[in-house]
Amino acid sequence: MTSEELDRAFHKAVQSINAHTEPFPADVLLKLYAYYKRATDNDDLTSSSKPLIAAFKANALFQTKDLSKEEAKKLYIETVDHYFLYRK
Repeated sequence: MTSEELDRAFHKAVQSINAHTEPFPADVLLKLYAYYKRATDNDDLTSSSKPLIAAFKANALFQTKDLSKEEAKKLYIETVDHYFLYRK
C-alpha cells in the first residue's frame, strides 16, 4: 500500500467512525484514540473532567509511544475494520 493509499484508507476509516451513531466499547475507543493521536502526530492529552478517564487515555498513548505514524494508521484501520466486521 502506498503512502497515498494508506492516507485515503485512514481518512475513510476516520469518517466511518465519526458517522457511526451507536456507542462504542470503551476498549475500542481507547485504541482508536491512541492510534489516531499517533497517526496525526498529536501527543497532547485531551483534557477530561474525570481523572480516571484521563488516566486511561494517558495509558493508551503510552502503550503506542513506539509506533510510527504509518503503523498507527494501519492499526487504526484494522481496528475499525475488525469492529465493523464483528461489532466487538
